[in-house]
Amino acid sequence: MVDYEKRNRIAYITLNRPEAKNAINPETHKQLWEIWQDFRDDDSVEVAIMTGTDDAFCAGADLKSYMTRWPGASPEEVRANLADGLGGLTRGLHRIPKPTIAAVNGWALAGGFETALACDIRIASERAMFGSFESRRGFHHGDGGIPRLVNSAGVSVAMYMLLTAEPISAELAFQWGLVAAVVPHDELMSHAELVAKQIMRNDPVAVRSAKETILDMIGRDLDDQLRIEAMNGYSVASRPTVPERLKRFYDKTDRGRYGTHQTPLTED
Repeated sequence: MVDYEKRNRIAYITLNRPEAKNAINPETHKQLWEIWQDFRDDDSVEVAIMTGTDDAFCAGADLKSYMTRWPGASPEEVRANLADGLGGLTRGLHRIPKPTIAAVNGWALAGGFETALACDIRIASERAMFGSFESRRGFHHGDGGIPRLVNSAGVSVAMYMLLTAEPISAELAFQWGLVAAVVPHDELMSHAELVAKQIMRNDPVAVRSAKETILDMIGRDLDDQLRIEAMNGYSVASRPTVPERLKRFYDKTDRGRYGTHQTPLTED
């Protein structure tokens, strides 16, 4: 149901339930939790790329097997779900320090849209479509869709998508700041891999600190944001490895970027 592969320090996570538009059922949910935990803990991988099979990234929670437990659920059952999230990344494992990329190959609906939003960077195929369809079924986002929509694109976009429950195209998602790039469908994975390599050319500690800083700043006032940025930025710069990196820059003995490993952007 979820294919998991590691190559060249990149973890590839592919939702593979094409008969259900890659919807997340309880088994897929459990498998994703285990995969994200492995990615978090495995030092041999630095970046994850998540995608789907066929014409869907993910259609959300499987309405037949996943959502049927909520009508009539007790308050205790609802509270227990707060630590769980859909597939872990939306809530519960959302503070994994390593960068995550969503390569959105097709439909990203409801919880699938929430899953894409939970990734740090979203690259969309020209065929991708995004939608918050839950209100058609009598509920709304509950796994991070609303705060991440508001944080990414603002109140107006969140209101439009949730209240109309109509899909939007990849190009409109790009215009609204929900995706970083829209690329030809056949170039989706190669572009996502390029972004992963660009990330891996940089210092991993600095990259992870930058991600942590961004997440910690959301929703705070300017003074708090400035304190968090200064604390994290200058503590990273105080590491003993930094002067040697600066010397290589001054001496023009590097190519401008250097992480734990030098990473070419194209195959040799």
